[in-house]
Amino acid sequence: MRIGTRRSQLALWQAQHIQELLQAQHQTADLIFFTTQGDQILDKPLPEIGGKGLFTLELENALRDGDIDLAVHSLKDLPTEIPEGFTLGAIPRRASPFDALVSRNGQPLSELPSGAVIGTSSLRRTAQLKAYRPDLTIKMIRGNVDTRLRKVFEGEYDAAVLAAAGLDRLEKSGVITEIFEPDRMLPAPGQGAIAVQCRADDFNLRKLLAVLDHAETRACVMAERAFLQKLDAGCRLPVSAYAALNDGTLELTGRVSQIDGAKTITVKGRAPVQENIQLGTQLAEQALAQGAGELLAAL
Repeated sequence: MRIGTRRSQLALWQAQHIQELLQAQHQTADLIFFTTQGDQILDKPLPEIGGKGLFTLELENALRDGDIDLAVHSLKDLPTEIPEGFTLGAIPRRASPFDALVSRNGQPLSELPSGAVIGTSSLRRTAQLKAYRPDLTIKMIRGNVDTRLRKVFEGEYDAAVLAAAGLDRLEKSGVITEIFEPDRMLPAPGQGAIAVQCRADDFNLRKLLAVLDHAETRACVMAERAFLQKLDAGCRLPVSAYAALNDGTLELTGRVSQIDGAKTITVKGRAPVQENIQLGTQLAEQALAQGAGELLAAL
């Protein structure tokens, strides 16, 4: 079996994790490495260079051509519209979906001095940071996790916001100053989850991958992605969503933010878990009725 993956440390961890899960099912797999557009252009903000498939297109092309059998992605990087002929064969249990602050002097966000420079390449994080602390300076930061941490601890930035899951997976959680609860910073749809993509007609592989699937994670992240898809916003705009199961009921919060943080539209809802997609769509419609379309169009 051939697993397609990007070359970054985090992508490699994710691919090796899937490789190990397959080995536990007595399946051997080799890793095939790819460089994506998102990996090649490091001097511009992601929203400026990115349309759909910024980190996924090259892997999907190889999957379509039969050069690999499955592709491993960060789910938050995967466009909501899965190309025809592909399916998500597995979404394993996700790690923390939340964002984390890494501060050079160990100061939480509330104690950073006015004008402190915070690194992020995400419009979603930028908008929510500005909503909470409009006095901070938000500056683009690109590169892998080690590069971003080095830029903080060498003084180029006072702090940076990264996904808690990525820091945990690379055994760097010790540098985390604080983890943002969703009422402070709502995560990206699907953040913390791994997507295993395969060809829809590869039924033997799909049967094998089904063993790796985590039903609760899939229900939650598909609700989050339904919210994003209905907004037709793509994964680079300031749209946030977080779903969780509580006694069999799925609770979803969605948010659309103005880039300067001056206006935020937040919607919340509950539904039976089997209605997860409908809930995501309905909340997006509520957000649109409150002006979310105008906020996104302005970008």
